[in-house]
Amino acid sequence: MRPAAPRRSLLAALTPLLGGPFAPAGARAQVAGAQTASPAAAAEWRFGALYPLSGAPALLGDESFRGLEMAVEERNAAGGLLGRPIRLIRADAADQAAAVAETRRLIGAERASILFGSYASPLSFAVTQLSEAQGIPFFELGAVADSITERGFRQLYRTCPRASDFARVAAEAVAEVLPGLLGTARNALRVGILHEDGLYGSSVSELQTSRLRELGIEVVERIGYPLRVTDLAPALQRLREASTDILLHTALQNDVILLFRNLREAGWRPRMIIGSGAGYSLTDTARTLGTAMDGVMNVDFTQFAISERAAPGNGAFAEAYKRRYGADPRSGHSLANYFGARVAFDGIQRAGGTEKDRLRAAMLATDIAEGTTPTGWGAAFDERGQNTRARPWLAQWQDGRLVTIHPEAAAVAPPRARLGAD
Repeated sequence: MRPAAPRRSLLAALTPLLGGPFAPAGARAQVAGAQTASPAAAAEWRFGALYPLSGAPALLGDESFRGLEMAVEERNAAGGLLGRPIRLIRADAADQAAAVAETRRLIGAERASILFGSYASPLSFAVTQLSEAQGIPFFELGAVADSITERGFRQLYRTCPRASDFARVAAEAVAEVLPGLLGTARNALRVGILHEDGLYGSSVSELQTSRLRELGIEVVERIGYPLRVTDLAPALQRLREASTDILLHTALQNDVILLFRNLREAGWRPRMIIGSGAGYSLTDTARTLGTAMDGVMNVDFTQFAISERAAPGNGAFAEAYKRRYGADPRSGHSLANYFGARVAFDGIQRAGGTEKDRLRAAMLATDIAEGTTPTGWGAAFDERGQNTRARPWLAQWQDGRLVTIHPEAAAVAPPRARLGAD
């Protein structure tokens, strides 16, 4: 059972986050024609929260949900949304079939007027097809596959970066950070790409390959593997035989642990490993791998060692999280979902409610500058519903902490060339 923090203390911890781009109720201009609800007559808002809460992805699903939960509790403690309290209805999207079934339940029996989710790209791709057909706005706060927002949907808004953004930052790391760090010319680096072959891993790896080749960097191997892989030794043998210097790995948590076990067994490692995503940013992964994780880089959502100038309020969020749940955040997914929920609530506030056409007008009018929020992201939505001001950062595990190392404006430590503790 989660330890509960008093709502007043949680709100106090987040007070610095309540102004600026996320102004409270009534503080920002509304969409023309929008109506403000009367607090006395208002019923609660019923919003659905669709995340994997059981099975292999449950840890990150729960971490993502916590960020949304914090945003809802904060808003309710401040008087609600348009004077009405928010009721958050949880649904376990353990796999695609369960996700679709739970989406039907949320829209039907639970009468949810807005849906939030979902952490995983395959889940998001499936459930947003249904929510769009039903005319229910869906806020995607964590799934990154580009294809999610490339179907012409009008009721879908993604607040986080895309797979192509992850690929771009990884390629920038290889092209701009590693040559000087490793003392090797860019065109002499040999990059191997390893990825899970689902929608997430395939999207990121394909875009990494094309971007690296555009930069004139050799990709010597690109190897996919199935979701429930039990042995990566054959893939590592191919990478070793190709004289791989830099390994880019897009993976789930269990794959990361398996990779390092197989590397140890093979008695080999590349000069640098750059992960993509939550498998490499989870504190649980780092605890399991110990000093072997030292020096490993990762491209992911905003973490909790980043310049406050680039991400003001980041530290306040981490403190509020610890008050609420009794432990430090397990990854930046809670923060990303908190940010996305705040953007959504801001849009609903300006729309005067959840009516889909007014909400779309409000979301497309969103204008939050980068460098003004705890993620460092801003918010501006294109016609596809994609936030064009969200970006992942390059971080590195150093002495047990995941610290931001690039770009310089966000960095709290310089990059290190050493991989592993020995």
